[in-house]
Amino acid sequence: MTLLEISELTLDLPNGKRLLDDISISVAPGETVGLVGESGSGKSLTARSVLGLLPQNARLSGSVRIDDHEVLGSSRSTLLDVRRHSASMVFQDPRSGINPMRTIGDFMTESLRLCQGVSAAAARAQAIELLQAVRLPRPAEHLSQYPHEFSGGMLQRVMIAGALTSSPKLLICDEPTTALDVTTQAEIIQVLREQRDARGMGMLFITHDLNLAASICDRVTVMQKGRIEERGTARHIFLSPTTEYTKRLIAATPSIAVDPAGLPDSTRRAADRVPGVGGEPNVGLERAAADDEAMVFADKLTKTYFPRGKAPVVAVAEASISIPRGGSLGVVGESGSGKSTLARMIIGLEQPDGGELRIAGASRMAVPRNRQERLQRARSAQMVFQDPYLSLDPRIPAGRAVEDAITLHTGVKGAAARARAIELLDSVGLGEEFASAHPRTLSGGQRQRVAIARAIAIDPDVLVLDEATSALDVSVQAQVLDLLARVREERGLTILFISHDLGVVRRVCDETVVMRRGEIVEYGATEGILTAPQHEYTRSLLASVPQPVWEE
Repeated sequence: MTLLEISELTLDLPNGKRLLDDISISVAPGETVGLVGESGSGKSLTARSVLGLLPQNARLSGSVRIDDHEVLGSSRSTLLDVRRHSASMVFQDPRSGINPMRTIGDFMTESLRLCQGVSAAAARAQAIELLQAVRLPRPAEHLSQYPHEFSGGMLQRVMIAGALTSSPKLLICDEPTTALDVTTQAEIIQVLREQRDARGMGMLFITHDLNLAASICDRVTVMQKGRIEERGTARHIFLSPTTEYTKRLIAATPSIAVDPAGLPDSTRRAADRVPGVGGEPNVGLERAAADDEAMVFADKLTKTYFPRGKAPVVAVAEASISIPRGGSLGVVGESGSGKSTLARMIIGLEQPDGGELRIAGASRMAVPRNRQERLQRARSAQMVFQDPYLSLDPRIPAGRAVEDAITLHTGVKGAAARARAIELLDSVGLGEEFASAHPRTLSGGQRQRVAIARAIAIDPDVLVLDEATSALDVSVQAQVLDLLARVREERGLTILFISHDLGVVRRVCDETVVMRRGEIVEYGATEGILTAPQHEYTRSLLASVPQPVWEE
């Protein structure tokens, strides 16, 4: 029996551009089918076609049938019936899918009351049952809370529970764990598995994370530029790919597997000098002793927040790190572990409550007193944020964004600044034609390249990257990581790299610290931590990394 049958689906825009070309996919009850590929490959558009969410005035051919309903060309009442009873969708960003002005209870009960005619009391009881099913700790209490009171992982669970209110036969998941840390991701995947098995649902799972697809999907379809490149069982696709495109995607996917012979020289040198390799314990908390050669030196940095009417929150508790000149340090841990707060203190966006912080031998504990001191601090350390679309001014072209940084910090103006900006864009793989491009016209990977070019424009001592590759597909992510390695080698940059992706950290960082609840619980060479973790929390992080279904 087939639950979803997409046959020869083709979609053309009014201007003649073809977005989907002869797409055929099927999903059976209880089966999970993955759609993988780069950004712009047509994954999300294919999935949205099941609910009739298609571009206006698009020209369509083929067939999309779900639960014996033909979606293409169907009436509004048929589409409503499909959306209310046959299929539901879990979107990538839960905060954009839930009204921030209404409570979780309103979100959970609205469709039950208005679409299914359930009484308010029965809807509330069913909502509590669903929130309990997705393993939220206090379901009844959560109904009166607002979205801003939830973490990303908790809110994604609410989104899943909301999608299940209609008891759908097909659940469509569009990048449901992209911005989540590895343990929260593992919990969300387990919730989806449990609900699929308990309800006999089919699942269409869209992701750019091939490791994740291998961990939950029975079959996988690989897409590129609106066409299907390859399809088959998950095991076949990942172990015996046949097309060059699939092979490139798999090769670009970061892994936590350590091969010492294939490690960069800098990483092997880090293994020699950091506790944790060769049988020594790699907790290494005392490692960050005062070091005149360190580019970044932090000793017992502390930061506590005092929210009004609530208990104090210790974001960072006596954190000590040391990064040599030209070195790279990874910071990993769950959301709320203090990673970003530590980075913001190093960059100067947060003021430490106590401890010692030095960059290039200069103290960074005092608050800058004037504009000159603020610029001097900015010149010593620059940051690349997770979302380049938010960190770049949408009104300013890419070349101007880099040029403004050069003028502000070096005093170079006019044609010389423009020439330098174009040179920097070229160094990150963007030609001169991109200098006039606005952020909205660039892809995610291109925008991140602009952000990196702007950050290195003033030759900072330290480059801090806060989840800078987490939202990029694997091929673009590989390009950005290669770029970072090249820039680091050419300029001798010191890098602090924050990520929840342990495979990316292994590829970028010589050394790694593991943070939990504001404390550094483990510190050592990256491959030492990945192969011989000493702390229980580190072992739990590694255990949460997605494993192929055929290895579980």
